[in-house]
Amino acid sequence: MLPPELPPLPALTRAEAELIDRYLEVVDLLGRINPALDGDTYRGLRAAQALVAKSIALRDALTLMHQRGETELHAATLARALRVLDGERRTARLTLPRNPSVDAEPSARMLVLSTSVRA
Repeated sequence: MLPPELPPLPALTRAEAELIDRYLEVVDLLGRINPALDGDTYRGLRAAQALVAKSIALRDALTLMHQRGETELHAATLARALRVLDGERRTARLTLPRNPSVDAEPSARMLVLSTSVRA
């Protein structure tokens, strides 16, 4: 049986497609650098080194859009493209993982803060 077919990408200009591709490359690298996730420093170092070039490519994609007169970002269309390209999973690596013990009991967090201030 064949895997389910992905939804089609929305119609994008070449510059918008370039923007989405470069943005997701930067997101992927930032996800590898995220200190709140398990990993090793060498992996983060390599990602940080690559981030410089990918950030420049992202800037160049935005510059090209601006030079071509594409002065507005069509958020709904670009968000659809990001979702088709697994952007939700990829950007989730940029956030802090949930800490159930702290998130569930805000009063416990306040207690820890108040006792550390007194000490």
